[in-house]
Amino acid sequence: MTKSKQKKVRCAWVGASKPLYEEYHDAEWGVPVHDDRVHFEFLILEGAQAGLSWYTILQRREGYRKAFKGFDAQKVAKMTDAQLEKQLLNPGIIRNRLKVFSARKNAQVFLKIQKEFGSFDKYVWSFVGGKPIINKRKTLKNLPATTPESDALSKDLKKRGMSFVGSTIIYAHMQATGLVNDHTVDCWRHHNP
Repeated sequence: MTKSKQKKVRCAWVGASKPLYEEYHDAEWGVPVHDDRVHFEFLILEGAQAGLSWYTILQRREGYRKAFKGFDAQKVAKMTDAQLEKQLLNPGIIRNRLKVFSARKNAQVFLKIQKEFGSFDKYVWSFVGGKPIINKRKTLKNLPATTPESDALSKDLKKRGMSFVGSTIIYAHMQATGLVNDHTVDCWRHHNP
């Protein structure tokens, strides 16, 4: 088999026959993010995922994009109760009242962090010393649910007033946005973030 026809080895969580997962894994997961809008998007999506599978959320990503103003934190921070109530009828998202209403509160805190630090990106990267933590995980069993860094970031976000930002959710955010590289060492992306 030629090199171009060989299958890429991916992290085991991707599984087989899920093109959406493959695309997300190959193009986004673990890529260092420095765009505040993308950080806000992942905060909304990771919070929505609490108690559900990430695949469920990825399937509704476009619904979230429409429901939450293209993940524009300024616009989400100004959403009215009526606008949020309307989203509870939206089949394109997870219709959990606490999660939906937390988007506005989290957007307001997000904007305060931007103002204080100049950007959310500067703030969040300070928890990993400004550069990705490169892990060398051999299997999924080696992936922790939380780390001291996610504990610290979660604690600070909660103190500032965010919700759905527990340490497990925040560690998932850190993995997704490349603050940590948790691609397993056999995965082609481990050396190509």
